[in-house]
Amino acid sequence: MEESEDMPKDFIKLKSEKLSVDEVSELVVSPSCGAVSLFIGTTRNNFKGRKVIHLEYEAYSSMAETEIKKICRDVREKWPSVKHIAMYHRLGVVPITEASVIIAVSSPHRTESLEAVTYCINTLKASVPIWKKEIYEDEYSWKENKECFWANSEK
Repeated sequence: MEESEDMPKDFIKLKSEKLSVDEVSELVVSPSCGAVSLFIGTTRNNFKGRKVIHLEYEAYSSMAETEIKKICRDVREKWPSVKHIAMYHRLGVVPITEASVIIAVSSPHRTESLEAVTYCINTLKASVPIWKKEIYEDEYSWKENKECFWANSEK
């Protein structure tokens, strides 16, 4: 692969189909990088002692994609050595154990990619308009992220 073919890229996708860890991680692999860091957020079967059946996600897609692009720009300012960034989020029904979000970052060294992945997930949860509904056996509940700036501004 020539250097010009390995220019830094951002891969952003909101989709209703099952997310693939292999697909997302392969997007960020680069011959100039010794680190690929991943975050995989999965649906768990419980919340505060209640049985969760599945999650459902909704998004204002165009705004969500714009906000994710901003996160990628911020990452590149904070960690200039980051090569590629992939941020995929699932919409619709997400069964137990399946991924809701996968974030992958490559960089020459692990510190930058690990820090960037942490920044990506924390900032995504705080600023991107994606909403989560937890479905329990007998009811459901819309959940707000404790990091979400618009939820905290009203309190």
